[in-house]
Amino acid sequence: MKTILKTTVMSLCVFGLVSCNANNKKNPEADLAIAETVAHTPSKQFIKVALLLDTSNSMDGLIDQAKAQLWEIVNELSYAKCDDSKPNLQIALYEYGNDRLNGDEGYIRQVLAFSSDLDEISKQLFSLTTNGGEEYCGHVIQTSLNQLSWGTNADDLKLIFIAGNEPFTQGKISYKDAAKLAHTKDVTVNTIFCGDYDQGISSYWKDGASLTHGNYMAINHNHATTYVASPYDDQILILNQKLNKTYIAYGSSGIKKMELQAEQDTNAQGYSEANAVNRAVSKSSHLYKNDSWDLVDAEKSKSFKYEDLKESDLPSELKGKSTSEIKAYVAKKSKERAQIQEEIQQLNEKRRQYVLQKQKEDTNGLESAMVNAIKAQAKSKNYKWE
Repeated sequence: MKTILKTTVMSLCVFGLVSCNANNKKNPEADLAIAETVAHTPSKQFIKVALLLDTSNSMDGLIDQAKAQLWEIVNELSYAKCDDSKPNLQIALYEYGNDRLNGDEGYIRQVLAFSSDLDEISKQLFSLTTNGGEEYCGHVIQTSLNQLSWGTNADDLKLIFIAGNEPFTQGKISYKDAAKLAHTKDVTVNTIFCGDYDQGISSYWKDGASLTHGNYMAINHNHATTYVASPYDDQILILNQKLNKTYIAYGSSGIKKMELQAEQDTNAQGYSEANAVNRAVSKSSHLYKNDSWDLVDAEKSKSFKYEDLKESDLPSELKGKSTSEIKAYVAKKSKERAQIQEEIQQLNEKRRQYVLQKQKEDTNGLESAMVNAIKAQAKSKNYKWE
């Protein structure tokens, strides 16, 4: 994990910028080289997850689980820590095995490149539909490795999750060659076979994971997601409505992004009230950031300057206001948001304990498969969970 430094002050910075994984290793000879590259070194780690989903005819249940369990997965990742720092999250999404896609390109489509925009990720998941096709696992893995910006930060946790139910050996590109490429990029491939565990082994899904030291899992993709209602759900949903009112849409995309936020609230609610609660909890975490369209989040960005705001960028309530008036309004909304998010987090802690006591362990779904694999592989980089 990376922290910060500057000779005495700088030596503290450089030491912190050494990885969480390397915090206990001292190499004085490397200090100078580290100091020289501080300005080019990421100040935070990322959990990067590429989700490769089979969208052929038989995979309706898988896509349904992905939609229903997205916010549970995000919430589990929001609890990750390394020392006193919390990593960022980026998710990329591919679909494959759908004959509506281009056969010359392996029936593969990049739905979304790495993004931290959780509303956009949810939107793209809800856009997926299934149709028959050819499922080329090696091809889609290699494509995601070549197309995505995985970066070179050794402390990032870089993971591929591929889910499907046809033999892993199909297609012109060998999964073994894709695994070699994954090694060069420090990416771990985890395989999720939708069906019988032993059938997944015999069709090489386990081998596909083992080659990159990933996890092989088999799930019942047609199993409906179950939720445990808690006494805190209604309070969290009321707070979510208040939270939405703290957003100050600005710029050319502001209004559309605010509408997208509301749309994804509705999509989550469509699965269950508990799923809507999970989304509200995600929105109260450090992973839910909207600095491209919300003034409260934008103000926290180092590149943001009030002086750069144009009158046309401002919402109606701020048009004609002075810079000091705009700052005061943003500060008021920022304070309100922080208080609401803290209330949601406190209620969620009680909710988590309640659900743990009431919920029967479900280890045969997409969410549990992904979270268990992520936690297991994160140990190698000293990530811990609260």
